[in-house]
Amino acid sequence: MAQDSKRLKKREEIDNKYKWNLQDMYPDDEVWEKDFASVREKAKELEGYSGRLGENSEVLFEALDKKDQLSRMLGNIYVYARMKKDEDNNITKYQAMSEKAQALSVEIGTQLAFFTPEIIDIPEERLLSFIDENEKLKVYEFLLKDLMRQKQHVLSKQEEYIIAQFGELVSAPESIFRMINNADIKFGYIKDDEGDDIEVTHGRFISFLESPNRRIREDAFNALYAAYEKQKNTIASTYNYSTKGDVVLAKLRKYNSSLEEALDGDNIPIKVYDNLIQTVHENIDLLHRYINVRKKMLNLDDLHIYDLYTPIVKEVDRKIPYEEGLRIIEKALQPMGEEYVTIMKEGFHGGWIDVYENEGKTSGAYSFGTYDSFPYILLNYSDTIKDVFTIAHEMGHSMHSYYSRRNQPYVYGGHSIFTAEVASTVNEALLMDYMIQQSKDKTEKMYLLNYFMEQFRGTLFRQTMFAEFEKMTHEAVEAGEVLTKDWLCNTYYDLNKFYYGNELIHDKAIQMEWARIPHFYSAFYVYKYATGYSAAIELSRKILDEGKIARNRYIDFLKSGNSNYPIELLKIAGVDMASPKPIRNAMKTFKELVEQFEMFV
Repeated sequence: MAQDSKRLKKREEIDNKYKWNLQDMYPDDEVWEKDFASVREKAKELEGYSGRLGENSEVLFEALDKKDQLSRMLGNIYVYARMKKDEDNNITKYQAMSEKAQALSVEIGTQLAFFTPEIIDIPEERLLSFIDENEKLKVYEFLLKDLMRQKQHVLSKQEEYIIAQFGELVSAPESIFRMINNADIKFGYIKDDEGDDIEVTHGRFISFLESPNRRIREDAFNALYAAYEKQKNTIASTYNYSTKGDVVLAKLRKYNSSLEEALDGDNIPIKVYDNLIQTVHENIDLLHRYINVRKKMLNLDDLHIYDLYTPIVKEVDRKIPYEEGLRIIEKALQPMGEEYVTIMKEGFHGGWIDVYENEGKTSGAYSFGTYDSFPYILLNYSDTIKDVFTIAHEMGHSMHSYYSRRNQPYVYGGHSIFTAEVASTVNEALLMDYMIQQSKDKTEKMYLLNYFMEQFRGTLFRQTMFAEFEKMTHEAVEAGEVLTKDWLCNTYYDLNKFYYGNELIHDKAIQMEWARIPHFYSAFYVYKYATGYSAAIELSRKILDEGKIARNRYIDFLKSGNSNYPIELLKIAGVDMASPKPIRNAMKTFKELVEQFEMFV
C-alpha cells in the first residue's frame, strides 16, 4: 500500500475535479477534425483577397474580419491539440494532432503573409480615408496606424524579397548555438554525496548549485564552464555573427541602431532601456548588501559564485494541500476587490486548472487558452509553499487573459511580452505580502523573505546585467569591432564583478557564462523581464497602499489587452515606464526586504 501511494498516478486515476475541462473547447475530437478541415477551406477563400486590400474600405474590412475569424478557429485547433498532448505525452494520437496543428499554423501563416505588405503599400492618405468613411473599420484603427508608423522601415517589395531569402541564413547562428548547446556539448561527471559518478547536464546544473554540499556546487560549476571553455572559439564566432546579423538588418531597415529596431515593434523609447540600466547601477549597493547577508547566513569566510544558488534558509517543511493553497490565495488577493476574487474562485472550481502530476503529463506550469476558451492553467501541484506561489502566478496570467478577452475585440484580445509578466508578478507580490504578515514562525518568515529577495536578484538585477551585456556587444559591432572570445570573456567578467561587488570571489570560470545564455540569440529581449517585474512591484504597492483607486486603475489595465502600446497601457494602471521611478520604487521594496531579513541575521 505504501509503495502504491508513491507511484505516479495514471491520468484516469485522478479525480475529474482536479482536471481542466477541455470539452468546453471541443466536445470530442471529431469536432476538432471538422474545424481542421474547415480552416483550410477558409484560408483558400482568404487568398482571393490577395492584391485587393487597397481597393476600398469594405474589401479591407471584409478581409481583416475574415482573417480574424480564421485566426480564432486556428487558435482553438492549435491550443486544444497542444493541451491534450500535455495531459499525457505518451498518447500518440495527441502527439500527431499537435504536430498537425503546428504544421497547419505555419502553412496558413505563409498563405496569408500578403496582408501586412499589402496594407503598408496602401498610400497613407487613402488608408486614413478608409478608416474615416467606414465605421466598421474603426476597430482596426490602432492596428492600421501602427503598420503605417513602421512603414518608413519597410523596404521595396524586391528588397524585402531578397531579405526574406536570407532569413534562414540570418537565423543560422542561433541554430548552430542550439546544436552545440543541446546536442554536442558534454559536461562530464562529478561525484555525488555517496561518492558515485553522476553526469552534469543542463537540467541538473541548478540542482547541483542548490546542493548543501559545497564540494558538489564547486565541482558542478567548474565542470560546466570547463566544457564551454573548450568551445569558446566556436561559440564566440557564432555569437559575433548573430550580433552582426542584428546590426546589418537594422541598417538595411534604416534604424539608427539594432537596439532601436528591437524596441520599435512595441514602440518603446530607448530611454526605457537606458533608465533600467542606469537606475540599477545607482542602486547596485543593495545587491552587494544582500550578497553580504548571504555570506553571513552561509557562515562562509569566502563566498564564491557557485554559492549564490544554495538556499540560505532551508525550505520550510510545511505541507499545503491544494484546497488550503486556494484559500490562502483568496485571502491574499482580497485587496483586488470582490469582482476579481469572485472570478478567480470561478476559475479555481470551474474547469480552468489541471492540478496534479500524472504519468506522461508535461512538467512545470503555464497559463494558456484562446480568445474563446477558458484561460486554462497547467500545474503539477505537490503541496509546497512554492506551489502556492505558482498558482498565484499563473492565475495572474489567466485573469489578465480573462479581462482582456471579455473587454476587447479579438484583434486586441492578447497582451505583449512587455506587459505579460506584470499581472502574474502582482499576484505573487500580494501573496508574498500576505504570507509574510500572517507568518508567526521565524524560519518560515525568513524563508519567504529570502524567496522574495531571490526573485529580485534573479529578475531585476541579473536580467539587467544580461541586458547591459547585449547593449555593449551590439554597440561594439556597430563601432566596427569584432566580438572575439577574449573581448566577450573580459567584458562579461568585468560586468559580473561590478554587479556582484567585492563580497564575492569572482571565479575566473564565470567569464564563460555569456556562452550558455540562449536568450542572447534573441537580442534585447531579457530587459522586459526586469521592466515588467519593476512595474508589477510598484503596482502591488499602490494597490496595498491606495486601495480602491489603484485597484480600479489596475483592472482597467487588465481590460485593455493589446489596444495600445505597452508604455501607454501601463500608464492606465498608474506606472510610467518611460520614467526611472518604477525601478527606483522597486529598489525601495528590495531594500525593505533586506532590512527585514538583516534583523534575523
